[in-house]
Amino acid sequence: MRTLAKALALLLLLAGCSSPGRRDGGPVTLRFQSLAWQQESVAANKELVREWNATHPDVRVEYVQGSWDSVHDQLLTSFEGGEAPDVIHDASDDLADFAYGGYLADLTGLLPARLTSDIPRSSWRTATFGPGVYGVPYLQEPRVLIANTDRLRAARVRIPTPGHPWTWAEFRDVAKRLSGPGEYGVAWPLKEPVSATLNLSLSAGGQLFHRGADGKVTVRFTDGDAVVPRTVHDQVAVDHSAPASTLGSGGSDTLPGFFAGRYAMVPLGFSYRQQIVQQAPEGFRWTVLPAPAGADGLTQGVSPQTLSVSADCPHKKEAVAFIDYLLRPRNMVRLALGDWLLPTGARALKDPALHTAENGWATGTALAARLRPAPAQSVRGYPEWKDKVATPAYQAYYSGAIGLDGLRERLERDGNLVLARYQR
Repeated sequence: MRTLAKALALLLLLAGCSSPGRRDGGPVTLRFQSLAWQQESVAANKELVREWNATHPDVRVEYVQGSWDSVHDQLLTSFEGGEAPDVIHDASDDLADFAYGGYLADLTGLLPARLTSDIPRSSWRTATFGPGVYGVPYLQEPRVLIANTDRLRAARVRIPTPGHPWTWAEFRDVAKRLSGPGEYGVAWPLKEPVSATLNLSLSAGGQLFHRGADGKVTVRFTDGDAVVPRTVHDQVAVDHSAPASTLGSGGSDTLPGFFAGRYAMVPLGFSYRQQIVQQAPEGFRWTVLPAPAGADGLTQGVSPQTLSVSADCPHKKEAVAFIDYLLRPRNMVRLALGDWLLPTGARALKDPALHTAENGWATGTALAARLRPAPAQSVRGYPEWKDKVATPAYQAYYSGAIGLDGLRERLERDGNLVLARYQR
């Protein structure tokens, strides 16, 4: 019996030391969790996985469907339980805590030169934490104005272009001119107000997060940070060119009112164009306009979608090779078209399919050079700061419950208390 017990113990030990993801004599198996949700995007991702598997018999990839709605908590649970997928699809503003917590692999030295040189440095900064790179940024979404073409023409307003955009002051004036009985110039869907406000504030010189010489980050609300929230507030409470009713809405919630002519413009992410193409009534004419420009022009923040590798993945080289395959220029274009987003890669951005006037592709592509890392990109504790401090503070300000000084006090005082716990 003792001999049998020793043999069983040895077998268990050997099993524990064997490489997970590889059957004896079989291929390496990688689990790829994708957050693609639009039909075209899911199809593009699954097609690329099938094509990889057909041409790489030694490294098999299993497609796993995830959800944007629950990805942070789901990943945290899977990391702590030792069951994380090998290749992880996420957004760069969700990576900081995972990177600093040791859950993601540092890709420095693993990434091929082709990939590192094709994606601009500004994009790489979104996935760089300390000295390491913890994700490959590959899709990005500028915020644009989706506008009713007929309403613009009827009001005889100047049509902005990426070369000659509206200023924030001009945008406010145009919204007033587009308003009338039962009609609003603009609708702000700000159910999730933080990223929209912070990213657009870069155009006005807003930064909000400031890193000191000691590397610690503090919140400081400056005049540049006030331009965008003051514009929204005044459009709702002073000009009455924007309805208060949409402040708690998501972007999709505003589309019926937009199609019905209740709102002339809606600030939305670039990918909402797909929903508009699918849902707009016959004969409805719409256009894509650049977001307003401030002291720093059309600059705005983005949190690109990323592909990362779990720190526990035993086959990191194979995982990076799969990522490199997904992000070849031709494939990156396929993924961008499927998600109605912009690729980060310089070669993919040159693809003619992304420069057509149809559905506003050319306008979005013209903004690519002005996209910068979102202000909160590398801030530890950002998810908690956003949920517990910033979201209720911005919502209170936009609803009129507090003034600008109250907003500043909450973001700075309460926000710095949260961030300090992560930077001890």
